[in-house]
Amino acid sequence: MDHIVTVQDAVTAFVDWKEPTSAELDAIEREMPLILADVDLLDAQIITLDRTPSELDARRLRRARRRVLAARRELANQSTVVTGVGA
Repeated sequence: MDHIVTVQDAVTAFVDWKEPTSAELDAIEREMPLILADVDLLDAQIITLDRTPSELDARRLRRARRRVLAARRELANQSTVVTGVGA
């Protein structure tokens, strides 16, 4: 009989003393609008999985896609300013 054994590094990677650094938390905070826009897009896509999309569903999907693109654009522009590229 084979036993299923976890890899010790994977198990201990999330111990209490290993928390995100402030730089990692700042990066998450900067990316939060994009994360939320992606969640909205996924919600709109999930709604249409088991049925034919109505006109309202199609509009919801278009709006969600536009929000994701706008959030990506804003994040890219912020990254350019933060890193000093093009200055």
